[in-house]
Amino acid sequence: MTEATSSMSPKHSGKRIAVLGGGSFGTAIANICAHNQNPTYLWMRDKMRAALCQRERENSHYVPGYKFAPSLIATSDLRAAVIDADVVFVSVPSSGFREVVRLIKPLVRADALLISTTKGIEGNGFTLMSEILEQELPQHPVGVLSGPNFAKEIVEQQQTGTVIASDDANLIRTIQSVLSSGNFRVYANKDKRGVELAGALKNIYAIISGMATALGAGSNTHAMLITRSLAEMSRMGSKLGANPMTFLGLAGVGDLILTCTSDLSRNYRVGFALGQGRALDDIVNELGQVAEGVNTLKVVAQKAKQMDVYMPLVKGLYAVIFNGLPISEVAHKLMVGEQNYDVEFMGESHE
Repeated sequence: MTEATSSMSPKHSGKRIAVLGGGSFGTAIANICAHNQNPTYLWMRDKMRAALCQRERENSHYVPGYKFAPSLIATSDLRAAVIDADVVFVSVPSSGFREVVRLIKPLVRADALLISTTKGIEGNGFTLMSEILEQELPQHPVGVLSGPNFAKEIVEQQQTGTVIASDDANLIRTIQSVLSSGNFRVYANKDKRGVELAGALKNIYAIISGMATALGAGSNTHAMLITRSLAEMSRMGSKLGANPMTFLGLAGVGDLILTCTSDLSRNYRVGFALGQGRALDDIVNELGQVAEGVNTLKVVAQKAKQMDVYMPLVKGLYAVIFNGLPISEVAHKLMVGEQNYDVEFMGESHE
C-alpha cells in the first residue's frame, strides 16, 4: 500500500456494533461495519433464520450471495447482541420500532450510541423514530442514518453516499469511522429532524411516481412530480421545525430521486401495481417486505390537515388509496389546483 493510499483509507476504531433487524439494509450496514474491523452482531427475531444465516454466512432471504465478513455474527439472542455494544443501529420497521427499543432498554450500555435507520413515522403523536429513542432511552446520544441507499447496490459495492444526522459531534465522528469505506461515504448533518422527515416523506412520493409510470407518464410528468414532491416535503419539514435546506441534500432530494425513479424501491413498486389497477392488500402481501410509504401516507395526510399544510400530492394519493377516487379525477384536480409559484421560501405565498 502506498503512502497516498494509506492516508486516504478510513481509520477504524474497533467499536463493538449491534444491528437490530435482519432485513436487506440492516444486513448491508452490519457487514460494512464488520468489514471495517468492528466486531458486529446482526440480530433477528426469527431463531431459525438467524441460525441459518450464521451457518451459511449470508442472509440468503434478503441479500443472497452477499457473504458475511468474518467478524459478523448473526443471532436471535438480543442480550448477546447489545449488552456490550458501543453502537446500536435500529433497523426494524416503524411498526415494531418502539417494541424493540423497549426490549433493549434494560440491556444496552449507559454510554451506547443509538442510531435509527428506519424511514417511517409512528402514528400515535406523529413520532419520529429518533424521538422514540429519545423517549425510551433519554440519556443516550441519538442519531439518524438516511440517504439514497438501496441495499442491493450497497452489497454490489457500488459508490454510495449516506447521511448521519445528530447534534452530538462524537456520535457523528464515530459513525463516519465505523461505516466509511472506499465505496460508502458518510456525510454529516446536524438537522436530525429534517433528515428523518425527508427519509419518511419521500416514500409517499415514490408510490405516486410508480403509479404515474404505470399510467404511461413521460419524462415531463416525472420531472414535475419530483420537484413538486420536494416542495411539499420541505413545506411540511419547515412547519415541523426542520431546516428547509436539508431537503436539497443527499437525504432529501437525493433519496427522493432514487426512490421515484427505480423499481428497486418497494414503494415505487406498490405505486406501479396500484396504477395497474391492483388491490393494495394483494400488492402488500405479494411484496413480502414492508413498504413504509403506505403507513406514512395515513399519518402525514392527517398531520397536514391538522397543521393546514398545503400538500396536494399527499391529499390526492390518500383519496385514491383510501377513498377510492379515480386516479384520472385526482390528476385533473392536481393540474388545475396546484399552486402558481414554483420555488418554496422565496417570499411568495401559495394559493
